[in-house]
Amino acid sequence: MKNIHLLAAVLLLASTACNNTKKEESGMAKDGTQQASSSTPDSATMMKNWQAYMAPGDMHKMMASWDGNWSCTVSTWMQPGAPPIASTATAVNKMVLGGRYQASAFTGTFNGMPFEGMGTLAYDNAKKLFISTWMDNMGTGVMKMEGPWDPATKTMDLKGSMIDPSTGKEVTAHQMFTEKDANTQVMVIFAPGPGGKEYKSMEILFTRDK
Repeated sequence: MKNIHLLAAVLLLASTACNNTKKEESGMAKDGTQQASSSTPDSATMMKNWQAYMAPGDMHKMMASWDGNWSCTVSTWMQPGAPPIASTATAVNKMVLGGRYQASAFTGTFNGMPFEGMGTLAYDNAKKLFISTWMDNMGTGVMKMEGPWDPATKTMDLKGSMIDPSTGKEVTAHQMFTEKDANTQVMVIFAPGPGGKEYKSMEILFTRDK
């Protein structure tokens, strides 16, 4: 896999170098003088940047510590002020693609119906942000969110957008994930309520299986 990434980097660099050469040629004035060139980094710098971008770091090591099987206690609020609907589920996390991403499989029940979901979690070395995707058997779309990690509170604040199936319109998506300790995590999911005001629609308590 590393060789594939390096090959992709080399191909990208070759393509970029070719494009830069064309730009330099087109940047020649009619009298033969060189016009001002763009500040494109040299090939060595580009390769170094690419290798830094693809290398798993401390955030990926932290993600790897979340691998394993988890039991989930779920509380769902269909609207603000409504009593919570309780359910249980299981989650299985596994790092993939050389420790660069984490894939999650979620199974349980919701309102008496079987529920299955799949998610991915990434830490983008360039953006310095976490990026998550989610899909489940309750829809046909993909939700994408991104946000920072706060080491002081051990909290990931993810924001993005999703489609509201009842209206067909795009709405905001917001999740907060907190690592309580090595074996306990909490995810709070917010949804737009009446008037568009955000409210807590779901809370999931993750407990690592022993």
